[in-house]
Amino acid sequence: MGGCFSKPKPVELKIEVVLPEKERGKEELSASAKGSPRTYQGNGTARHFHAEERLPAPHPYPGAQDYVEAAVCHIKDLENGQMREVELGWGKVLLVKDNGEFHALGHKCPHYGAPLVKGVLSRGRVRCPWHGACFNISTGDLEDFPGLDSLHKFQVKIEKEKVYVRASKQALQLQRRTKVMAKCISPSVGHSGSTNVLIVGAGAAGLVCAETLRQEGFSDRIVLCTLDRHLPYDRPKLSKSLDAQPEQLALRPKEFFRAYGIEVLTEAQVVTVDVRNKKVVFKDGFKLEYSKLLLAPGSSPKTLSCKGKEVENVFTIRTPEDANRVVRLARGRNAVIVGAGFLGMEVAAYLTEKAHSVSVVELEETPFRKFLGERVGRALMKMFENNRVKFYMQTEVSELRAQEGKLKEVVLKSSKVVRADVCVVGIGAVPATGFLRQSGICLDSRGFIPVNKMMQTSVPGVFAAGDAVTFPLAWRNNRKVNIPHWQMAHAQGRVAAQNMLAQEAEISTVPYLWTAMFGKSLRYAGYGEGFDDVIIQGDLEELKFVAFYTKGDEVTAVASMNYDPIVSKVAEVLASGRTIRKREVELFVLHSKTGDMSWLTGKGS
Repeated sequence: MGGCFSKPKPVELKIEVVLPEKERGKEELSASAKGSPRTYQGNGTARHFHAEERLPAPHPYPGAQDYVEAAVCHIKDLENGQMREVELGWGKVLLVKDNGEFHALGHKCPHYGAPLVKGVLSRGRVRCPWHGACFNISTGDLEDFPGLDSLHKFQVKIEKEKVYVRASKQALQLQRRTKVMAKCISPSVGHSGSTNVLIVGAGAAGLVCAETLRQEGFSDRIVLCTLDRHLPYDRPKLSKSLDAQPEQLALRPKEFFRAYGIEVLTEAQVVTVDVRNKKVVFKDGFKLEYSKLLLAPGSSPKTLSCKGKEVENVFTIRTPEDANRVVRLARGRNAVIVGAGFLGMEVAAYLTEKAHSVSVVELEETPFRKFLGERVGRALMKMFENNRVKFYMQTEVSELRAQEGKLKEVVLKSSKVVRADVCVVGIGAVPATGFLRQSGICLDSRGFIPVNKMMQTSVPGVFAAGDAVTFPLAWRNNRKVNIPHWQMAHAQGRVAAQNMLAQEAEISTVPYLWTAMFGKSLRYAGYGEGFDDVIIQGDLEELKFVAFYTKGDEVTAVASMNYDPIVSKVAEVLASGRTIRKREVELFVLHSKTGDMSWLTGKGS
């Protein structure tokens, strides 16, 4: 592969900490989400630190009083493949028995705190029941996304047929572990016009790329630039919780970026990329040379093109400020949402308790129709109608009318006039790749950046990830697809970083996404585009169901509500390379009144 890094030089030795034998193999020491220093790693190798990195005071090794140890069960209490939450006094631990061995890990998913005991254990890892993140049971390491942090791994010993777990009290309370990372040993002072790695876009793909480079020992300069005025934040929360403040949404605190030498340029717009000279130019004229480039610019929301489109109080939700203003304007007033996709429906659900009225305008017959199908879409629509949301379907906006410049009415093509003080437009997005048109980097006819399995663009040394790419989806015969979802952006950012370091990693993750409305979550895994049938088990009216999307005789996607952990189970099966056949699902629906899922993992008949 042309133009890739050779393996990075190890971080220069300033302090060497080699742990005594008995302390090795436990990475649970000082792990706050702020990326505090680590003095050891799971495999017991020495780690190297900078002098200014503080070792835990006053002693590098905590005393016995910082640990808790207890017998948690008899060795026969757990069968192989079983998981159990056990109490250690200072917190709970997830105990796992796999292939005759016991493992003890943090019990909550660091992403949003899901109880992992309700997840899926398979192939040496546990998958979160809520959003599909995967953790290695031997190391606690995060192996699939979403989220940034790993789990603590605790010591297990067997004595007199009893299982004992030993854990640090701090780790039990923190429930997350930030991986050991290198620091930057070539800060920008004196040569700020060049960087080793430049990342354009600070969403999930950009941040995970930067963190992965540091986790893999890369210690040269990394610059992350974003159009936003904020450090990387949890964008999926914007439409689910519009009141959230930027600091509540931040994925990492300011100190984290400082500690690991990840420079973030906010409100920084790249206008040209010169791949021949490996240089980018910003809107303010600043030029920056790079040796590796990741393009993760995301997408730009589509806007209305009707009469009155320049009226005030019409929003596309891109930033926390947009979301906050919408809530403020909607309180006790009339809100109109254009578009019944994920963003529109999440906003509508959130505003029902705040606004006087909430109306949704959509071109299709039912919400989510292309994504979830007619029947599921209708069941969700009913839930919204029960919460006072009014739908105007199979129509679109023909005019926005103002009074003193501010929105007053939304006129529909059906000639219906809807009162509106605020309007949110969620009618899809286009890749934000205009700045690449003259760059020589290949774009497709819709403006997406095509990449291979290694996230490499048509230009060596230039990688791309996130909402703006099309990539080969491994388990759908390498079909080139665009999957603009949070979890996928994480996975692609990681693969891009690994390949910047010439590790020859390939993207293979199974897409996983979720939505939350009225306190209920819908989970989805797979890639169902073009499905020709939907098989439903459970009760749609009660919103307790699982829907299998099929094409020909193959299951291509699954969605569920109140049916955990079925979506994570299907994701695990698909990730293992097994095809789920339509007839398997039909037999299950025909014969199963119990909701037994053992057929999926091959444990049942």
